[in-house]
Amino acid sequence: MCGIIGVVGDGRREVPSAEVGEAMNAAIIHRGPDDGGLHRERDALLGMRRLAIIDLAGGHQPMLSDDGRVVLVFNGEIYNFRRLRRELEALGQRFRTDSDSEVILAAYLAWGRDAVQRLEGMFAFAIWDGRERRLLLARDRLGKKPLFVREHDGQLAFASELKSLLALPGFRREVDLGVLPAYFAFGYVPTPRSVFQGVHKLPPGHYAEFDAGGYRQHRYWRPTSTPVFTGSEAEAEERLAGLLHEAVADRLVADVPFGAFLSGGLDSSVVVALMARQMSRPVKTFSIGFREARYSELSDARRVATHLATEHHELVVEPDATAMVERLVWHLDEPFADASALPTYLVSELAAREVKMVLSGDGGDEAFAGYDRYLRLLALERLGALRGPAALALRIGGRLLPGRHGFRLRRIGERLGLGLADRYLSGVALSRPEQTIALIGEAGREGYASLHPLFHRGDVRPLLDRIVEVDLHSYLPDDILVKLDRMSMAASLEGRAPLLDHRVVEFALRLPVGLRVRDGRGKHLLRQVARRWLPAEVLDKPKQGFGIPLDEWFRGPLGGMAADLFASRAFRERGWVHPAAAEDLLARHRGGGENHAESLWQLLCLELWARRFIDGAGGG
Repeated sequence: MCGIIGVVGDGRREVPSAEVGEAMNAAIIHRGPDDGGLHRERDALLGMRRLAIIDLAGGHQPMLSDDGRVVLVFNGEIYNFRRLRRELEALGQRFRTDSDSEVILAAYLAWGRDAVQRLEGMFAFAIWDGRERRLLLARDRLGKKPLFVREHDGQLAFASELKSLLALPGFRREVDLGVLPAYFAFGYVPTPRSVFQGVHKLPPGHYAEFDAGGYRQHRYWRPTSTPVFTGSEAEAEERLAGLLHEAVADRLVADVPFGAFLSGGLDSSVVVALMARQMSRPVKTFSIGFREARYSELSDARRVATHLATEHHELVVEPDATAMVERLVWHLDEPFADASALPTYLVSELAAREVKMVLSGDGGDEAFAGYDRYLRLLALERLGALRGPAALALRIGGRLLPGRHGFRLRRIGERLGLGLADRYLSGVALSRPEQTIALIGEAGREGYASLHPLFHRGDVRPLLDRIVEVDLHSYLPDDILVKLDRMSMAASLEGRAPLLDHRVVEFALRLPVGLRVRDGRGKHLLRQVARRWLPAEVLDKPKQGFGIPLDEWFRGPLGGMAADLFASRAFRERGWVHPAAAEDLLARHRGGGENHAESLWQLLCLELWARRFIDGAGGG
């Protein structure tokens, strides 16, 4: 697990100096405190910071071919590297180390760009081929590892984190204000755009090439729900159990101490159960909770830990939210408003005291249809031809019924009247369009538009397959995996997600809807398989998100911090947000009658990001 940086040119002018490369590397030293390296020639500058997990003595990067003409920098882990190594040795390749990095380099030398499709794992890497004067960039199938790219004046720069690119000579911090509507709708900047003009993200499942002919991007993997699995439920259970066992086994390869995040929910509990079955010592598990009981799952995690006899570590935290949010903004790189990043960072810090790598349960909700919003949309769709009359009746009823219940009826009625894309996205969004319009003006109407291309016209697949695919292209890589990567890396901790093994995901997507959703609940098949290893109270408990007491905090210290920011000259002169609308939102929340914590968190994170990366020097 590492961070990578680089600049390559088309031959017209020399790449930046080694000092620039060192500065780019220094910005991400938290990603790799164990080792660092830099390679520079006239047309290529490549660097990395290393968190050593496999082959601690070997694996130094940048890694060069025997003739020194091909150079690799790599972030991630390749889980099938030993199988690939045997295949490459049979082809005559020789190895100097026991690292997965060298296997990537050898695979490229043997198979060229086709090597990307043979790799199983999480990765973002760059290979400079000095023989062909060509750069190859690649990102893993589901987007676990990040890669930002900037093409400018005949040179292409890349980095694991956006902050490294700020060290480039002449980099202009020009904000792409066109991403603000999407940010206020969803709390993140959707791929492929970034918050800065001229910088984009290489999408998951893609590789790109850059040479004198320019930049070219290619997709090598796409999630698909076809062909549909046609076996029996018992056969599906056996197949899934085998895939989960293999996915966890692959991720237990490490030369350092490791453990697991454990929330007590289904996904993390399944991962820990499979670890316990394959390890000769107790699994080290890590959980955090808050003083506010409704935000804490410590009792659930403790129950699972006892059942599986883990070496359990837990912590009840009362963080200084005003100090924490500024630290999160620095590590998250872009405006990012999923507040569960805070507990993810805290549990990463807890785990990093004991281990250097953890397994997590991320990905189960997308692969196995676990989100409640999927169930709510399916319920809306069952109204079918009655959608129009039902929408009208609900809106009228909502006006007649006072309070929260009336609001909910009106809200459902409004959603029924929308097209499919906005009907789904309105159930995902953090802010409604009218609120975004109040904050940033008429551009707020475009909040959902960035994800409209993911809804394909004429798609006849089951609705569940269509909306899960939308999340696999947006919410998963741009929110869930950003949070896991940045927050674990902020603590110099590697996070691995077995439920996002691409073989598991491919199998889950091909399951009939009835094997994923049954009796009003998602994750049916996963839950059935988990009954082999976990007690019923774990499997049948209601779903609980990884939340924090934001509403209370904005009536306390975060409210004071937000009030000062909204009243500041910098906020008013920036002109991105209408100050009066922000102040009104805060006043209504602090009054106690309304809860606008998520929108206030968005505003707070955006302004703190601007102060750090636009007004300030962008230092750590």
